[in-house]
Amino acid sequence: MHEMELRQLKYFVRAAETLNFSDAAKSLNIAQSSLSQQIKQLEDDLDMQLFMRNSHSIRLTEAGEVMLPLARKTIHDSETCVDRIHDLKKLLTGTLNIGVTHSFSSILTETVLSFMKLYPGIKLNIVYKQMNELMALLTKGEIDFVLAFRPTCPLADVESHILFQNRLSAVARRDHPIVSKEKVTLAELEKYTLALPAKGLQARNAFDSVVTDHSGLRIHIELNEVNILLQLVRQTHLVTVLAEDSIYNVPDVRSVPLDVPDNEMTGCVHILKDSYHKQSMKEFVRLLSESIAVKERQNSWL
Repeated sequence: MHEMELRQLKYFVRAAETLNFSDAAKSLNIAQSSLSQQIKQLEDDLDMQLFMRNSHSIRLTEAGEVMLPLARKTIHDSETCVDRIHDLKKLLTGTLNIGVTHSFSSILTETVLSFMKLYPGIKLNIVYKQMNELMALLTKGEIDFVLAFRPTCPLADVESHILFQNRLSAVARRDHPIVSKEKVTLAELEKYTLALPAKGLQARNAFDSVVTDHSGLRIHIELNEVNILLQLVRQTHLVTVLAEDSIYNVPDVRSVPLDVPDNEMTGCVHILKDSYHKQSMKEFVRLLSESIAVKERQNSWL
């Protein structure tokens, strides 16, 4: 496939994802007229209309719907070809795209610093989002792997490989009475005012799955940003609920495991099934699994 044809496919995919030529052109840093011209040329080459257009909007035709997954695969395969060549250069160049949930942020710094020192020629793109958003990026091939806890509902196209075992815990400042306990029951948690992670964050999903009745809880704040949540806990007498490793290297806070059934949060590397795995990804995961921050050891899947 010629370069121009591959570029046309990239333009088509972006336009299909945004359903707006103007937004697609902006995200690609090209003029809207250039994007429209290239898509029209693609339609002419295929002798098939891919978009239905009017003055206000665009939408995919039946041919466009069929074309979209095929175009994505072609683009992914071309990028995989480039990645394989980079791997042959012994990790001297290339890009590694990593998706991370906020709960993993505290254990990542050590590995990022080690990787940058060992492989200064490889660019790291690290994206922090909620689990469902990261999985969408993974399935579209926009990131190479995801570091997150195991989802409550596994995805058919994604493999999850265990890095470490973790538990859901009550988290509070170090002088809070709750941190003197070995375990915290739901009845004890009900005694305190809570600042919980927002729905959609993995710790909240895990908490809601084991504690289905919130009627006795005094939930004062819900936040979708774990770092701000920990700052609130450090500066007040609020209690939050997070995976215990979320507070790794966070000063002045302590965690106590919740005494609830099925209290398990498994830290995993999530990858696409039957996909090419970059050497840089394998090396990053190796460093992470050997880092002080990760409690469980190397797994044999690499």
